[in-house]
Amino acid sequence: MPNFSLAPEVFLNAAKQFHTPFHLYDEKGIRETARRLKKAFSGVPTFQEYFAVKALPTPAILRILKEEGCGVDCASTAELMLAKACGFEGSDIMFSANDVPPEEFQLARQMNAFINLDDITHVETLNQNGGIPEEICLRYNPGSYFSIAGAIMGEPEEAKYGMTRPQLTQALLRLKELGAKRFGLHSFVSSNTTDPNYYPALAKLLFETGVELMGETGLTLSFVNLSGGIGIPYRPDASGADIELIGSGVAREYHKAFTERGIEGVAIKTELGRYMTGPHGWLVTTIIHEKKIYRHYLGVDASACDLMRPAMYGAYHHITIPARIDLPATHLVDVTGSLCENNDKFAINRLLPETEIGDVLVIHDTGAHGLSMGYNYNGKLRCKEVLYKEDGTFQLIRRAETVRDYFATLDIDPDYGALLSQE
Repeated sequence: MPNFSLAPEVFLNAAKQFHTPFHLYDEKGIRETARRLKKAFSGVPTFQEYFAVKALPTPAILRILKEEGCGVDCASTAELMLAKACGFEGSDIMFSANDVPPEEFQLARQMNAFINLDDITHVETLNQNGGIPEEICLRYNPGSYFSIAGAIMGEPEEAKYGMTRPQLTQALLRLKELGAKRFGLHSFVSSNTTDPNYYPALAKLLFETGVELMGETGLTLSFVNLSGGIGIPYRPDASGADIELIGSGVAREYHKAFTERGIEGVAIKTELGRYMTGPHGWLVTTIIHEKKIYRHYLGVDASACDLMRPAMYGAYHHITIPARIDLPATHLVDVTGSLCENNDKFAINRLLPETEIGDVLVIHDTGAHGLSMGYNYNGKLRCKEVLYKEDGTFQLIRRAETVRDYFATLDIDPDYGALLSQE
């Protein structure tokens, strides 16, 4: 169920200290999740989580995860630079990108990061822009449907990512000619699933494919990257992922594929984002307007620019009113932002307690793909980020954008520059 680990007073105290809207993150919760994940995968010889930077590209959070032994998964120049600035280096960085410009390969090679090739044509591009490392990873798209016990978990054939099975062999043989000695195998076929069978089924597919590729190419399989996909329960009545059951399932498949065949040294990696930080973040906002026409609208000072998922996907995020947590949810409302778009709604036909203008409202599970997907439509400015530390204090870890930030990349009339100087 959505994370209620923080007392209502925490959100109210944060709102008193920091003007809303802002995203609030729980340091203790993030650390505990990282430790739980590591323990759950202790049944395989070598395991490391590579946090997907795209989920929450905030230095304070990345440093917390680094302290917990995590690496990072990057997909752009800026993310590589951010990783370096936060102290990640070499094999603690996985570069998984698609449609990669040559200069990004060059930077990843300079940083000695693991490179995960998305397409067979990238073999020659990488060779000409940084060269082929001895250890390289390939992204596999198994095509068709990925199903478990008849239930479709994903449709890889519809995804733009990865190589076909024949291309894996072709790419590895060419990489071997160019100096590669070891390879990793990666695949992402499902998103936000809490089914405990998903990771073990994917692991079995990748383990078996990896063994086949070793036989076909003579190269050594050094690791399998299960990517992301483990989800979180956004709805109050939903169950979360049983990470211990998932980890033991992967270990079972590992021993069948490798240990029983005498194959040693294959490491396991993951690239989780949502699972790691999603439940430990909240968008804290204030009701600033109430409108009653054909529906009852509660307008808040946040917008889809601060949390795009409901507008983009129709995604559900649970909402609570900390000051009215014990009151019954009897009022049917839409919770909206101020964008000139009708999909700027955090909730539609949602039952909430009776509210007043000025009430603090909390939108749950925004710790991944929240602020990171922010944008500036309507000239809206991205909100701040606040860390709730283990010692019970708050720390501003990203300031809110200003009008000066908004105009920083524009060639504007000097008169506008004069106005900005008065900000």
